[in-house]
Amino acid sequence: MTKRYWYVILTYIIMQFSGIIFSPILLILFPITQFEAVVYWSIFSFIAGLVVVLYLMKPDMKKTPSRNDQRSGNLVLWSILGVFMAYFAQIFAGIIEMQVFNIEANSENTQLIMEIARAAPIFVVVPALVAPILEEIIFRKIIFGGLYTRTNFFIAALLSALIFALIHGEPEHLLRYGAIGFVFAFLYVKTKRILVPIIVHMALNTMAVIIQFSLSPEDIERMQRELEQLQMIFIGG
Repeated sequence: MTKRYWYVILTYIIMQFSGIIFSPILLILFPITQFEAVVYWSIFSFIAGLVVVLYLMKPDMKKTPSRNDQRSGNLVLWSILGVFMAYFAQIFAGIIEMQVFNIEANSENTQLIMEIARAAPIFVVVPALVAPILEEIIFRKIIFGGLYTRTNFFIAALLSALIFALIHGEPEHLLRYGAIGFVFAFLYVKTKRILVPIIVHMALNTMAVIIQFSLSPEDIERMQRELEQLQMIFIGG
């Protein structure tokens, strides 16, 4: 792994934990609430982290195939196909988690993000746009890509998905993160373009945000119960 890749990972780690120091500083300097300080710093740190990461990744961007490359014609097709692949993988993994391991479908990470987004709508730029770019560069291009050159696809995808799940604080949903991670890794290997899993990741997160905003908590809970009932019917439980 090159030195600048380690700098990218270090930037991501600093970005994740910088709020511990700087959110209280914002609270002292400006007449805002603690919640607003956390939200504003999170938005700033993610955007600043993205700028730094993109700067560090400039040499890799120059190696990206040109727009006239034959592979570019398949970018849109694979992006659309990738969304469906990721959705089916997520649903299938969710069924196994609930029926085999008795793990609830709810994601505490997603619920926390949506609670913040409902209170401060500007925060949606982070999960919908900024985070997918950062996460695909780090977890797919750098971590998966580095492991893939030394092992095989399965091991590289599995280990990168494990790290991805642990970073999100939801190791109980390792299967779900792993399923999505395998899809993103496959898209990256198949197209040789990190842009494809970035687009798919953005699409999934954006649609999740739109659905969460358009439905009340009662509607979401009712839909989850109906989904569980359908899964029981299909599986025969």
